[in-house]
Amino acid sequence: MKKVLALLACGLLVLSSLTACSTTTTTTEPEENNGGATTDVTADAEKSADVIIVGAGGAGLSAAISAVDNGAESVIIVEQTSRTGGNLNLTSGSMSAANTSLQAECGIEDSFESYEEDIYNNGAQLGNQEMIKTFVEEDTPMFEWMLEHGLSDNTFTEQNGCKAVFAPEHQLYSVQRTYKARPDDSSKYSSAAHEVLDTYLATLDNFTIDYNTEATKLVANDQGQVLSVLATAEDGSTVLYTASKGVIMATGGYSGNFNLIEKYAAEGAGYLSSTTSMGKGLRMMQEVGGWIDETNMSYIPTFPMGVQTGERSGTIGSTYTWKTGGICVNQNGERFVNEQEDQVDVREVALEEQPGAVQYDIFTDKIVEDLRAAGGATMFDLYFGENGRAQQLVQSASSLEELAEKIGVPAENLVQTVADYNAAVEAGGTDEFGRSYDPAEVGTNSYNLGINTIEGDTYYAIPLKALVVMTLGGITTDTSTHVLDESGNVIPGLYAAGEVVGGIWGKFVSGGTGVMGPITFGRIAGRTVMSDTLATDYTVSPASNLFDESLFVNAATETESRFDMSTPLTDGDYTATVDGQSGPMTVQVTITDGKIAAVTITEQAETESIAAEALEKIPAAIVEANSADVDVQSGATLTSNRIMDAVADCLQQAAQ
Repeated sequence: MKKVLALLACGLLVLSSLTACSTTTTTTEPEENNGGATTDVTADAEKSADVIIVGAGGAGLSAAISAVDNGAESVIIVEQTSRTGGNLNLTSGSMSAANTSLQAECGIEDSFESYEEDIYNNGAQLGNQEMIKTFVEEDTPMFEWMLEHGLSDNTFTEQNGCKAVFAPEHQLYSVQRTYKARPDDSSKYSSAAHEVLDTYLATLDNFTIDYNTEATKLVANDQGQVLSVLATAEDGSTVLYTASKGVIMATGGYSGNFNLIEKYAAEGAGYLSSTTSMGKGLRMMQEVGGWIDETNMSYIPTFPMGVQTGERSGTIGSTYTWKTGGICVNQNGERFVNEQEDQVDVREVALEEQPGAVQYDIFTDKIVEDLRAAGGATMFDLYFGENGRAQQLVQSASSLEELAEKIGVPAENLVQTVADYNAAVEAGGTDEFGRSYDPAEVGTNSYNLGINTIEGDTYYAIPLKALVVMTLGGITTDTSTHVLDESGNVIPGLYAAGEVVGGIWGKFVSGGTGVMGPITFGRIAGRTVMSDTLATDYTVSPASNLFDESLFVNAATETESRFDMSTPLTDGDYTATVDGQSGPMTVQVTITDGKIAAVTITEQAETESIAAEALEKIPAAIVEANSADVDVQSGATLTSNRIMDAVADCLQQAAQ
């Protein structure tokens, strides 16, 4: 006989209210749980609401708004970090939509059909056309809603007086349909989209976010409905969240999970990542039957301009020296692509296929001088010029042979590559890679600002790697955001939106869909969850291709100690500077009686909305532990590691 869930003691059956109690147990016999996805679930506290959302990124925030707008009396978001936004904190937030009021203001004619076609073609014709069609049709109303709720007041980048622009960082659309709005409060927000969603949610009184709480397991009831989420709060206690209408998974992708990246990308071991997203939500859904088509797990787009900032971390940056005569070579010292190719995905794939997914930009002083003269050296100077953020990556030599030795490529290959390139420049025309050396094109092609041979007194090389900023594989849903099992059946009570969903866009992402995709499908999820009638006879069982748990523990996070604290330290004040998010970070460490007495950050240029808690808590934790190795602050891993690295540098000084 079925055991009655021990939730009654807390009044959990009153699901429209937020409740909490301590030390309860949920037990369901596996043989009577339509497959028994869960046998025993214990929790220290319980909370309930109409809708439970896991993840407070663009999809989660949009879903919460939509659920409330469609009648939800209570919504809880369970958020692992200490802030909202997810990857919206890491991007300027370009948006895209067709047939918008901003296009109409400029007289731009557009169509949904054209937008669908562009997205499908940009994704190498590997996307789900039905999902793309749904997105395009729902995207414009969502964008217009954002304009009506504050976005129209933000400052936009304009092109010929129009707020609808082309975005050269992605493959160009056939018409201007990208929108680059800047947040009003840039100290708190990286993207205007995040600011608009956050601002609106602040007006709702039937919505709450539980921060620093990590969802760990989805729980099915005895009717086969997935309506509960088990989570761990910041203090280590467990909480069972249960919804009356449904659970929306908006947990993001796996761009920070190097185990999955290396599993599905041939040269993934060389990739850098700008995020720490592990993709644990994927396995949570697999445990209750959610299906992942592993074909699209290999759809991991990269930027061919990753500046390494940590062991596996990076940020978007480029020398752009190839615009005035530089070349890119691989670890064999050979060119592998037309450096001036205007199709971004061609350069992306070319770098992904190289050994170690690394390229070296080769150039001379004359090439940099011409780049500056042409007004194209802003990023070069920011990262690689004097006092640049990544100046330590620059290698220089008086000969190509010496340069080859410094960067570890075969000298004879590099010398021959440069000689062949110089000959092509002198000959004019077009080389074997399709790069043009026609002087008539200089100034008319933004990728060809000048033509130089690689000759001079000093030669330079800078390594750049393939950089992952998002992933395109994931769980399978229908156009209404229901999570589907291997047979294509709807798993009752379970919904998903955002980067956690796979197979929508194809192999590459189109400009603006990385922001508007999650927000638009989040809106659909909130609407769907409030209108559904849930099935009561579903059989819950794990997916046949359930990922091994070991894939969600990155070896890169299990590093050796930064500094052996048994080493004798000399009392005094020590200072170290490391590369920061938007500039140097300088840390001072005071050693008293051979121990860490104080850690002070004297200079930093971190993004305040992301780094605030790390900047406040990590120094104190280091002093308390008397160690350069402490737990990173959730949601601010990069800042946490920078502080610890600087402290370790100071300790090395104190040990000498």
